[in-house]
Amino acid sequence: MKHLILATALAALTGPVAAAPLCDDLGFAGLLASCNRGEPIELTLASGQPLHETGSVALQSGAYYKLLITADGSAELALSGAGFFRAIWMNEIVINQIEVRPMAIDSLEFDAAGTAELSFVAIKPGSFTLSIPGSTGETQRVTFSIQ
Repeated sequence: MKHLILATALAALTGPVAAAPLCDDLGFAGLLASCNRGEPIELTLASGQPLHETGSVALQSGAYYKLLITADGSAELALSGAGFFRAIWMNEIVINQIEVRPMAIDSLEFDAAGTAELSFVAIKPGSFTLSIPGSTGETQRVTFSIQ
């Protein structure tokens, strides 16, 4: 409790923190407000293809994002990253128009072609990786930097 009070007092004295929601007036929707949404992030699961075009994504703590993961069906592939999934608040996962609101996930596996849409709020600052289990190539992972 002392740490929380100290952190609140320090924040009040130093001004706004850089890692804040993307808009000032969140309104009734709170963190899910349309003004607080970052750009959608697209990942592709395909045998022998890069997972993401740049390999790294910068996220703003407190901002809302959509992560679109598309598998082309060329192989049975998974995507794991427990550290990343624990650093975000998951709003929902949509697969074939079915909405799932999980408390936590560890990985996703695609047995066939399809798309999963994850919506989340970035929370915990740091660097986190999503990768294809068992792969060692740099193009088979994406690093998320939450600031």
